[in-house]
Order: sequence, then structure tokens, then C-alpha cells
Amino acid sequence: MQSWSDTDVPTVPGEGPALRLYDTSDRQVRPVTPGPTATMYVCGITPYDATHLGHAATYLAFDLVNRMWRDGGHDVHYVQNVTDVDDPLFERAARDGEDWIVLGMRETALFREDMEALRVLPPRDYIGAVESVDEVVEMVEKLMASGAAYVVDDAEYPDIYFRADATEQFGYESGYDRATMERFFAERGGDPDRAGKQDPIDALIWRAARPGEPSWPSPFGPGRPGWHIECSVIALNRIGEGFDVQGGGSDLIFPHHEYSAAHAEAATGERRFARHYVHTGMIGLDGEKMSKSRGNLVFVSKLRGEGVDPMAIRLGLFAGHYRTDRAWTDAVLAQAQDRLERWGRAVSLSSGPNAQDTVARLRQHLADDLDTPKALAAVDGWAREAIEHGGRDEGAPALVAAAVDALLGVRLI
Repeated sequence: MQSWSDTDVPTVPGEGPALRLYDTSDRQVRPVTPGPTATMYVCGITPYDATHLGHAATYLAFDLVNRMWRDGGHDVHYVQNVTDVDDPLFERAARDGEDWIVLGMRETALFREDMEALRVLPPRDYIGAVESVDEVVEMVEKLMASGAAYVVDDAEYPDIYFRADATEQFGYESGYDRATMERFFAERGGDPDRAGKQDPIDALIWRAARPGEPSWPSPFGPGRPGWHIECSVIALNRIGEGFDVQGGGSDLIFPHHEYSAAHAEAATGERRFARHYVHTGMIGLDGEKMSKSRGNLVFVSKLRGEGVDPMAIRLGLFAGHYRTDRAWTDAVLAQAQDRLERWGRAVSLSSGPNAQDTVARLRQHLADDLDTPKALAAVDGWAREAIEHGGRDEGAPALVAAAVDALLGVRLI
């Protein structure tokens, strides 16, 4: 699948501390220790709707990870999927009376446009679920052969399920107790009441063909992939087990990331799918959770259409810490627009106060679990000093502009 266009990243003199991120499975902030090539898998969209600010907040957070690694001298192998065959896509297409393939292609194209406008660095591998069906079939065969998966006793729809107890470490990624797992499994796409399952939270890995649904041939009959196994095979076959960061929103902690890790671990025999599991908070609107059911989603494309600078969207989402649930309001946007204007004015000056300490603090705050509020404050301080008192360092404005571009992804000039 086609990714979006790359964007130039300036080189900034000097270097900062190594990146540290909160790991969901270990419940603590700890160093990320990649080799020469840093590896990251971030779960992509199900393209039945446009990019909303919750999506944007997630991909912007992992864009910062990408930028921090590049600033540290690493090559980055970033992989993202597109769940371009799934129930929500079919349901939206049926509701609107259009072909699910056309819907998925259109929304994926809009997502790419939004990511490019936001200056999110593109993944090296951008893979659709449809492209990975043969890979899923191969993994399902392995899981069946090892006893980690089974076919339900249903003559009409012999779906295949993964056993939740197939790995001894199941549950380590989320840390949730059984009751919480059951609740989230039911709320987030699971089917606990499916007859024939050995355990209510066993996860679907191959859905047998139903009338009116797309299907692909397999040794166990026509069907299509389950959701979680799609990410397992795409990550394993592009960057392998034990990669540096698996990322997504906090609503993916369970069941999606728990099962995508368990599928891969059961198939390979490895203890840990990713070395860091990193999750972003949810974005609300005016005090309420932003969701499809409430009809209060704020779309990036709509803001762009209203003339909002994508760089202001970046700054507005960076005003809160990536792990916190936070609100998007008119005041947040106005503050971001003011900040963008102020920073732009400061870097357009012919000279300014020395900026080396500001760049060092910018790096330090981002390295500390992507502390964007403190990073923005560091640049705010330099910009205020430059505008109010000037300075004699002719290279300072260009240095700040380059650092803000390279590390925060915000183009000022």
C-alpha cells in the first residue's frame, strides 16, 4: 500500500540524552535502547471515517519518537498497518450504500493527506490487511499445529480461535485482572458469547466466510483474518520479534495489543513481542469523550478546510502530555495559534538571545517520556526573550527554527 510523502528533517548540532518512555507492561518510564536501526510498529486506522484528533494525537506522539531517534543518529524502520477489511468498514459501507473497498480507499487517501499536512514522517512499510492475508493464513496454520488455536464446533461457520492460555505470560502487557479483561473484550470488538469457544475471551484469528462478506481461500476453508493477528504478522514479517516499540492509543492495550503480542509469542516461542509497549491518552471535546457514538469527533480535514494551520494542530495536541486524557477546546486551539504566531515572529528576527541552552532543554524534555508541555515552555521562554529584549546572536533564530522543525515537527519558516 502506498504511504505518504516524506518531509525533510533538519540536522541540529549537538546531541541530547537517550529517549526514555513509559512502558505499559512494566508500569514505569525506562530507557529505550535501540540498535543502529530503531524499530517501531504503530497500529493504523480502520478506514471507515476520516482522521479525527484522537488519531492525530496518537500518530503525532509516535512521530516524536521517530524524530528523537533520528536526532540521536538512528536509522528508523517504522511500520504501520491499515485494517482495510473489518466489520466496522462493512457496516459503514452498508449504512451509506457504497462499496466497502471504495470507502476504504477513499478514507485511506484522506488519512494520508492529513498525515502529510501534519508533517508526520511516513512509515517505511505501510501495509493493508488485505495485502497480508497469505501471511495470516501461514500463522494460523502454525498456531493450529502447536495447539494454540482451535476450530469451533460449528458446521456452518467453523471459525478459528486463539486460546488465551496458549502462552504462560498472557496478560503481562496490560496487567489487567480477569474481570477487566472480560469487560474490555466485550466492549472492544470481542465475542464472549460465541457458542463453541473454550473460553469467553479466546480471540478470533480466522473468520469463516459469511454470505455478503469478502473471503479468501485457505487450507481451513474460505474466510478472512481476525483483527489482532493482522498486526502480529505484519510486524513479525517486517521487523521481527523483540522490536523496540509497539504503539497505539490506550484503548488498544486490551484486547488488541495483548492478543497481537500473544499470537506472535505463541508462534515464535519468544517471551516478548515488543521491548516497549507505549500508549497514548484519549482526546475529548469540551469535557466529553470524543467518540463516534456521541457524534462529536473533530476531524483534521475539517479543521484544515476551515483554514486552521496544521502546525497549530500539532502544537495544540502537544500542549498536553501524550499519556494523559485531555480535551480539545476552542481555547486550546487559540493558544496554539498564538504560540505558532509568536514563535514564527521570533525566528524571523535577524538575531536573538543565545539558543543553545534552549535546544538542550528541548531535547532533554522530549527525551523524558516526550514531555511536550515542558518542551513548548522552553521554546516559549526563548521566543519571549527574543521578541521583548532581542539579542546579539545572529544564528540563534535559525537554530531554534531548525530544532523546532526537527524535534517537534513544526515548520516556522
